[in-house]
Amino acid sequence: MTEAAAEMRTVVIEREFAAPAERIWRALTQPHLIEEWLMKNDFKPSVGHRFNLRGEWGGVLDCEVLAIEPQHMLAYTWNFSHADAAFDLKSVVTFTLTPTGAGTHLRVEQAGFSPTQKQAYGGAHAGWKQFLAKLDEVLARVE
Repeated sequence: MTEAAAEMRTVVIEREFAAPAERIWRALTQPHLIEEWLMKNDFKPSVGHRFNLRGEWGGVLDCEVLAIEPQHMLAYTWNFSHADAAFDLKSVVTFTLTPTGAGTHLRVEQAGFSPTQKQAYGGAHAGWKQFLAKLDEVLARVE
């Protein structure tokens, strides 16, 4: 591991949902549901599929599906290019679902923040909490 890689930071948000893994998996992989809790997108659950997430703030994230284990794990790149290269972000988001007695434990990990990306790191930490609160609302409506 390079010294630079050792310094990279990771955001981890974990949350318990009173929903089965199958329902959460649908919300993580069906474009119309992803749009409700995350962003507009052209996602397809297929390794190698390149897609965009389009934020209400006008930004576009370039993504590629890296790994899929249905109802257990989903990983994709989460890359943002900015006019100021200091704000460029190349990261990987991994969702891990673990069934529990009361529903499902969801772990969201976003890895790849450099030590100089304090604003992006803090924004991701706060942003994922907001996204997961919206996900909870979506899950309450989805069967």
